[in-house]
Amino acid sequence: MLKFKNVKIGAAPINWSNDDDPKLGGHISFEQCIQEMKQAGYVGTEVGNKYPKEPGALLQALAPYNLQVSSAWMSTYFTEEGRYQETLENFMHHLSFMKAVGADVINLCECGHCIQQSDHALFSGKKPTLTQKQWKLLINGLHELGRIAYDHGMKISYHYHLGTAVQNEDEIDYLMANTAPTLVGLLLDTGHAYAAGVDPVRLLDKYGQRINQVHLKDVRDGVLAEVKRDQLTFMQGVKQGIFTVPGDGNIDFDIIFDKLSQLNYQGWFVVEAEQDPNKAVPLDYATKAREFIKEKTGL
Repeated sequence: MLKFKNVKIGAAPINWSNDDDPKLGGHISFEQCIQEMKQAGYVGTEVGNKYPKEPGALLQALAPYNLQVSSAWMSTYFTEEGRYQETLENFMHHLSFMKAVGADVINLCECGHCIQQSDHALFSGKKPTLTQKQWKLLINGLHELGRIAYDHGMKISYHYHLGTAVQNEDEIDYLMANTAPTLVGLLLDTGHAYAAGVDPVRLLDKYGQRINQVHLKDVRDGVLAEVKRDQLTFMQGVKQGIFTVPGDGNIDFDIIFDKLSQLNYQGWFVVEAEQDPNKAVPLDYATKAREFIKEKTGL
């Protein structure tokens, strides 16, 4: 019997409208998104590009639906020449916003030289590989952000991601080995791990105590094979349906939930499965995911 306490279930607005390609779900309003999150049974939301930019306005909009803010993505660019200070300044603004809306975790991903929004095929070998100098810049930068977050009673969670410098298991391992556990947490994204050939369960075994945010995303093996065979870009893969909600793809979530229960994970489970909403009706898939999580975890 799985035991979870202090775990909340949220949804990412990217299930409705895509931040990487605004044309995907461009017709879906912020109001429709949060209404359907509530309708599907979620209590939290990440922050997307259509959300109000002023904390008070966002909280006022979410209040009728009893939705809390779980977290929000922020891109860092420590490894790109001349963007270190810019990243620090952006983080301070982002932290202030997130603290004001009640979140305590900030999701970070190093996007310097990334290819997920480029014309490069996802598995073409064109993704960035960091030099020792760039690794040092990234590690030092994350430590600085981690210390700032700690001083404000918040945490950072590193989000490895397809098409970025930290995608593969050896890259995740290197980052974890060279950052302080007290300052840099890890976001377990089941879909981005699986698609990169990384077993999410192995990450739980190695870094369970550092995981402070969980993205529940499934992968369709057939589309993953197509992305590799046809040398598709990341966004082409998304449009083809490489990702889906948990329980609708090929990842074994039973053992993932079991491991998280054993680790006494406390925090957010966020359903994040970017798809083309013209092919995958967001409310239908959000509801399917919520029912699957309840069936498997009791939450």
